[in-house]
Amino acid sequence: MVGKILAVGTALTFAVVGVAATAQNAKPAAAAAPAAGAASMFEVDDVHSTALFRVLHAGAGQFWGRFNDISGSFTLSDDPSKMSFMIDVAIDSVDSGNEKLDGHLKSPDFFNSKEFPKMSFKSTSAKKGANGMFEVAGDLTMHGVTKPITAMVEITGMSSMMGERGGAEATFTVKRSEFGMTYGVEKGVLGDMVKVVVGLEGVAPKK
Repeated sequence: MVGKILAVGTALTFAVVGVAATAQNAKPAAAAAPAAGAASMFEVDDVHSTALFRVLHAGAGQFWGRFNDISGSFTLSDDPSKMSFMIDVAIDSVDSGNEKLDGHLKSPDFFNSKEFPKMSFKSTSAKKGANGMFEVAGDLTMHGVTKPITAMVEITGMSSMMGERGGAEATFTVKRSEFGMTYGVEKGVLGDMVKVVVGLEGVAPKK
């Protein structure tokens, strides 16, 4: 009898360990994609959206900054012809983690926030790219200059938590001298090419 109890106990122990190991190694569920052909429009949730930028400083380190105030709307779909983005970024929300540097970034040396209080992106077309990504073309207006750019966009998720929500992440590179921002370029103090990553989360408008 004791032997049977020990055998059962041992079996249960291995079973519990096995379940724990399976749970620990399990991969998170993939983000839900929009239904085939469907399109969902979202208004930007500014609390959970951000724009990051990266530029080479002093020929050595990659310096990161961010913009905290993002507004606008976007439409997600697995059909690229139905995707669209209209995004505004408030220049005064620039955040480098240093108040003095933030002031310099808002000055005429860089973004000139008094004369150009926002930058904006309006998509003009989209097509499917590799690995489930989308190539979204559009016009970027910054520092009073409008230039065409193409961003690589990933649909990061769709859910019904806290309202109907959708998310996307866009990555692109701009040459800031083309937008009239040349401070530090000639002497190589600051790089000319700037990488931008925009993380968007939006909520469907209430019907």
